[in-house]
Amino acid sequence: MTADLLLGLQWGDEGKGKIVDVLTSNYDIIARFQGGPNAGHTLEFDGIKHVLRTIPSGIFHKTAINIIGNGVVIDPVVFQKEIEGLEKFNLDIKSKLIISRKAHLILPTHRLLDAASEASKGKAKIGSTLKGIGPTYMDKTGRNGLRVGDIELEDFADRYRALADKHEAMIEFYDVDIQYNLEELEKEFFEAIEEIKKLDFIDSEEYLHQAQKAGKSILCEGAQGSLLDVDFGTYPFVTSSNTTAAGACTGLGIAPNKIKEVYGIFKAYVTRVGSGPFPTELFDEDGATMARVGNEFGSVTGRQRRCGWLDLVALKYAVQINGVTQLMMMKGDVLSGFETLKVCTEYNYKGEKISHFPYNIEPENVTPVYQDFKGWQADLTGMTTYDELPIELKEYIEFIEKEVEVPIKIVSVGPDRKQTILK
Repeated sequence: MTADLLLGLQWGDEGKGKIVDVLTSNYDIIARFQGGPNAGHTLEFDGIKHVLRTIPSGIFHKTAINIIGNGVVIDPVVFQKEIEGLEKFNLDIKSKLIISRKAHLILPTHRLLDAASEASKGKAKIGSTLKGIGPTYMDKTGRNGLRVGDIELEDFADRYRALADKHEAMIEFYDVDIQYNLEELEKEFFEAIEEIKKLDFIDSEEYLHQAQKAGKSILCEGAQGSLLDVDFGTYPFVTSSNTTAAGACTGLGIAPNKIKEVYGIFKAYVTRVGSGPFPTELFDEDGATMARVGNEFGSVTGRQRRCGWLDLVALKYAVQINGVTQLMMMKGDVLSGFETLKVCTEYNYKGEKISHFPYNIEPENVTPVYQDFKGWQADLTGMTTYDELPIELKEYIEFIEKEVEVPIKIVSVGPDRKQTILK
């Protein structure tokens, strides 16, 4: 049995949570493979908006098992609050949510290190969400980290103390004014650890191997987006994990030849949170309209997202490095009302037109080359079939399909799970 994979193709915030929720009824297992609690997956149904940070987006379905894979970094305090927030919905979390022993833990001192590091950079900040994710992945690659499986060891408290003491020395080295009460933070941390112990820990690679042998269907869920990948994104303005398809293999222990469908999620336009280059970014009324109509504010951080026209150079790049087999276009409804739409089809790179994604897309090197499209005025939010969509939107969709050479199978026309058109 194979596994399918779902990931974002831009700078995150594409709407992955909604699509996982829509697709979950087709799968036995939903497995999150990377990232930390800065990734807010938003789901909306029955008039209620839900924001998940660490828990996979299949948790609201009664039959699906949800796995937090080894590639994820977990903040026990945030995780505990997330579980508490779900209690009023009478979900069977204890039997439907399991955690890989190899997933790394975010310590309170990781968050403090994050804040100290970012403060020390001054104007060179990379736009960290200050959730401790980067320092946790640094400890992972530096072979210092604590993992969920360590909670089961008798000397866990000693291991914690050794790492936290090391972090405090590093914070002092940064020589910045960071105010904190570590004793209070640690009390909260260890209380949350006790709550995590109530869940089942698994060797997820073995669990998933046996699930595949038993014919179970698996959907691997990514966080953030491909252009934030630590290797292939707009470095250094990236996250600390592999957000691309390869991250599902290393973040869950699933072999590459076991992955079948790769679902790529993208917005009908582009957004970005935090610092970093963004060739099609808009600073005019069009950009302000996208932000307002699209409610472009981070579901976890609350930060306003930068908005711009669709960038096909970047989208083709993301499709290529992920081996995307099906596309899903989100927020088509937000573009209703624009007289003219623009799509970036090439870059003017150092005086030469190119159609591939170069090493450096800083504004001094890259300017977008646009193609214009006629907009549509219709309100899409009540439409339920592809035939109902305006001809201008269909032409927009068909142009994208032709350029990236991958079919668009889903068009989202609103935040609710019902506002999803199958093509």
